[in-house]
This record gives sequence, C-alpha cells and structure tokens, in this order.
Amino acid sequence: MNILLTGADGFTGRHFIQSATQAGHHITSLKVDLTDPAAVAAQVQGTQPDAVVHLAAISFVGNADPAAFYAVNVIGSMNLLAALSALPKAPAKVLLASSANIYGNCDSSPIAEDQPPAPVNHYAASKLAMEHMARTFADRLPMVITRPFNYTGAGQGGQFLIPKLVDHFARRAPYIELGNLHAEREFNDVRMVCQAYLDLLQHGQAGQAYNVCSGQTYTLQDVMDILTCITSHQIEVMVNPAFVRSNEVHRLCGTPAKLTACTGPLPAIELRDTLQWMLEQA
Repeated sequence: MNILLTGADGFTGRHFIQSATQAGHHITSLKVDLTDPAAVAAQVQGTQPDAVVHLAAISFVGNADPAAFYAVNVIGSMNLLAALSALPKAPAKVLLASSANIYGNCDSSPIAEDQPPAPVNHYAASKLAMEHMARTFADRLPMVITRPFNYTGAGQGGQFLIPKLVDHFARRAPYIELGNLHAEREFNDVRMVCQAYLDLLQHGQAGQAYNVCSGQTYTLQDVMDILTCITSHQIEVMVNPAFVRSNEVHRLCGTPAKLTACTGPLPAIELRDTLQWMLEQA
C-alpha cells in the first residue's frame, strides 16, 4: 500500500514508518502545518494514497496552551479530512488516532468501546471532538478510529512518565519526583500499537472505533520495581504535589476483544522487554 502519514516525525510516526516499510508498504509523509487549510489541500492533492494514517496531534496532557489542543487535534484534522475528501479517488481506509483518555474516570473495567465518554482534560476533550467532527465526513471517507491506551517505547519524549523513569534509572539518579504512585495504566509497547494500526488498515470496518490495548495495567510502583530488578539500582521517590493532577484518571484499562476479533492476536510484548529496550537506547 501507499500510505499517507501525518505525524511522521513524532514518536509513534517514526516507529510506524519502520513497521510499515518492513511489511512492504510505501510511506508518504505529510509535512505541513495542519492548521493551514490551503497548505494541507495543496500537499494532499499531490498524492494518491491507498490509505491514510493520521497521527499528528498535540498529545501531552500537560501542554500549557489549552486552545492548541483544539486548533491542531480538531481543526487540523478537519482540514486533513476536507483535503482527502476532495481527492479524485478516496483512499480505501483512513485511520484516525484518537485516545482512550476520552473515557475519563469510569466505574467499569476493563473498558469497551461502547463505554460513554467522559473526558476530564482538554487533550481528551479535543480527541472526542475530533471523533465527532470526523463523522461529518463519513459519507465520503471510509474511516476507522483507534483509541490507544497508554503505550511507550524507545524514543518517547522525556516529558512522558515512563521515559522519565527510564532516564533516572539509566543515570542511576539518587531520587525522582513523581505524582500519584497508585494510578493504574496500561503501558503497552509502541511496536504493538503500530502493528494494530497496520492490521486495522487491512481489516478495520469503516465507521467503527477500536480500543488498542492489552487489558494489563500497572502502577508506577510496579514499573519501578521492574526497573529496579533490571538495573539493580534503588531510587528514592519524592512525591511532588505539583505533579498530582486534580482531575487524574485513576485507572485506565481496556478490553481488546473487539480489536482482536477484527485483526487476530497482536504481538504480546512484556513490559519488562519494553523497559529493557528503552534502557538500552537511553
């Protein structure tokens, strides 16, 4: 397939390019400001993709400018979909990366795709708004929405939690400042997520949303215990109240049943293997 990719220079984009090219696909990177509709339209018109993977977004929940979430994640996505819908031939599949953060805090666990969304921050709200906006193009573009739960891997930015932990253990730092040690998250491997995206380009049903998850959660203490075991380094944890979010999502765990029913089993990569890989690349 000829895949048009946004966010090629980002963490997920770089790994997706590697996974896709290894699978024999050709990647065309859309390198343009998504908030500039004329520039997006001009570059898209010069392509004829078989499929599109839209990863470009502001993804750090703690980003200081709330308006930027909506400008990029919603309006930028709208500009892309408008440009794609104007192509002489529509792509066979358009994959839009949303987020499991749209579910917010909910009592049910693991979370299925029919769980009513309840976003608690601007990142999550912008992703949910993007999903609703995208449905206005459903009559023109065959879209699949993915809702990845937390994932990590080598090359993820240091502002994210797992790379921060890995960096401190790699440097054998004496202490680390953290927030809520008891929040539970999935910490899946970016390589699994990229494989799920490739599989959904082939098999995903247009108009459907799919959780990209494993159903396995960990606390920060669990992650630290694994890093301690790998490195034999003990680190002191100092809880910094500034890092404790008032609207923290306490447990975020999904069920992959719908995804695996569509694509079949995904690569099972243990968190220890992911952390070992990240330490080797640190």
